[in-house]
Amino acid sequence: MAFFLSRTNIGSRLHSHFQGTQNDALSLSRRQFHIEPGPREQALLAEDPSLRKYKSHKKTVRRLKRVGDVLTIVVVAGCCYEIYVKTLLREEAWKAKAAGEGAS
Repeated sequence: MAFFLSRTNIGSRLHSHFQGTQNDALSLSRRQFHIEPGPREQALLAEDPSLRKYKSHKKTVRRLKRVGDVLTIVVVAGCCYEIYVKTLLREEAWKAKAAGEGAS
């Protein structure tokens, strides 16, 4: 398809159109990694002393995440166990019904 686009007038128009959109104001306003943030961005990223009391401590957050992970594993394991038990009960009931009909 690249060969087709390079050989036609439409291909050259599309190619120039896509090159032109790369130089518009929106793509120029995007910051790259090598550009330092300006003074406004630095002021926004600076630590605010009035918010320090709301900052969580790393050990507490890590412990809370572990508790959440353990609870999630327990709930998933419980659900799997319930599905397993219901499947076994249904299979036993089906076998008992089939054995009862076969004896008749």
